[in-house]
Amino acid sequence: MRSAPDGIRSEDLARALARHWDLQIDRLDYLPEGGGAYHWVAEASGARWFVTADDLDTKPWLSSNRDATFLGLSATYRTAMDLRYEAGLAFVVAPRATLSAEPAIRLGARYSLAVFPFVEGQPGRWGEPFHSHDRRRLIGLLAELHRSTAAAAQAPSRGPEVAGRERLEQALRDLGGEWSGGPFSELARRELGRHAQVIAGWLDSFDESAARLVSDVEPAVTHGEPHPGNLIRTSDGFALVDWDTVAVSRAERDLWMFDDGTGSDWDQYQELTGWSVDPAAMALFRRAWRLSDLAAFTGLLRGPHRRSADTERAWLALRQTVAADPSPYRAAAIW
Repeated sequence: MRSAPDGIRSEDLARALARHWDLQIDRLDYLPEGGGAYHWVAEASGARWFVTADDLDTKPWLSSNRDATFLGLSATYRTAMDLRYEAGLAFVVAPRATLSAEPAIRLGARYSLAVFPFVEGQPGRWGEPFHSHDRRRLIGLLAELHRSTAAAAQAPSRGPEVAGRERLEQALRDLGGEWSGGPFSELARRELGRHAQVIAGWLDSFDESAARLVSDVEPAVTHGEPHPGNLIRTSDGFALVDWDTVAVSRAERDLWMFDDGTGSDWDQYQELTGWSVDPAAMALFRRAWRLSDLAAFTGLLRGPHRRSADTERAWLALRQTVAADPSPYRAAAIW
């Protein structure tokens, strides 16, 4: 998140880190990055840590209830720990356990707190060009992840779904009245109003495609969001962060992000896993992502908010999401 959170003070964070992780904080700097969570870089006894406060109101794929969301979040973080330390997946950036061996703690009613190793490297960004050799490396990492399902006993199972769908459908039903949540509410209402029939058609098409999808496929543990923004390029290769979306699902839940329409990567994936890739499933997960983003941005801008870097970003993202299919990776010329 670009703007610092309300209600979380640095001194409260320092006390929690000392009590639950035995980290005596020398310095704590807010890092304005990401979405749905707030981040700090902490220095303690010469070591650096990446501290994350997850907003339990912004994870509809886990639950709409804060307590249930925290339990779901803890399960996903524990899955990341199992993948890193039991399955031996070195690219998984998993939380550091608390003194009581938990992956996260509750920080007030709205937030949770987790501590991750600080990864030295170059963070990626959504939509950046990726060279073919990097794509091959990433397909290899995902194949390794998908083959590690046995270590993901605590991961939820999840099929293609539109997170926050009820919120989006309610917004489409309420386009006739004024939205007064904040400075971007009416702008969002008019934008959705211009495209309401198209969006409703996307929802219907999603349901029809989901009903036709072949279901007898081997499930795999998937990250859920392996886009460039969740990658860090390090001296040892790529590190993959943000495991709150991990779930057992179809492999296409991850793979659609690499689909450039040519199918050039899938021979490699099939050779590594023995699994074929279904273009229909790929298209369905792409549509699910687009609709879930629409639901998230609409919910934020329709509800109470003020003008900030985060709401300005959400307004821009809403228009972009309506205008074009998501494209996490762009092809780049080979060096």
